[in-house]
Amino acid sequence: MSARVGVYYAPVFDDPLWIAGCAWLGRDPQTGRSFDSGREEMTADARLYGFHATLKPPMRMAHSWTALMEDAERVAASIAPFDLPRLEVASIGTFLALRESVPCPPLNALADACVTELDSHRVPADAAEIARRRKSKLSPEQDAMLLNWGYPHVLSTWRFHMTLTRRLSPEEWDVVQPEAMAHFAASLAQPRRVADICLFTQAAPGAPFMLAERVPLHG
Repeated sequence: MSARVGVYYAPVFDDPLWIAGCAWLGRDPQTGRSFDSGREEMTADARLYGFHATLKPPMRMAHSWTALMEDAERVAASIAPFDLPRLEVASIGTFLALRESVPCPPLNALADACVTELDSHRVPADAAEIARRRKSKLSPEQDAMLLNWGYPHVLSTWRFHMTLTRRLSPEEWDVVQPEAMAHFAASLAQPRRVADICLFTQAAPGAPFMLAERVPLHG
């Protein structure tokens, strides 16, 4: 029961943003191919998870893969594809990430549905995990999310982001932010739609997450 699955947004494999994101992190979680990005230390954690935005955080599965897929397909069938706002290189604290340029209510609704409608498939967090996450000095609202949903940053505390780096010092930020803006400029200029949700799996602790399934939206 050490395997985990996360429900993510990820661009389709031929989207220039997917290509740029995998190149930035140095790994393609669809093919499993790794390559030299020149940013191995700075992107180590993000590379492990693969280029994505989290909808429902990784969870240990309480039921079968078949049961999870059935419910994921049910959620996807209730939501219509929608346009994703233009993304931009921005900050999440001292991390560098891609963020939406304007609020996107359909994106929030999709994440909320994945969190709430698929939660029966999550093995509840144990006391050790709760204690570990509480070391991050959670707000009362985030702590309530942790207890109810197994993760502090969901529903009203969720923010769309596609992580690009670890925490950066001010000096690193001044160098890496312009580099990221140049790297992603062409791909971010293109319009795109959110047309599916992706199930990423991790076989064991420390193993890289792989893109296992795309579930089309067709509400």
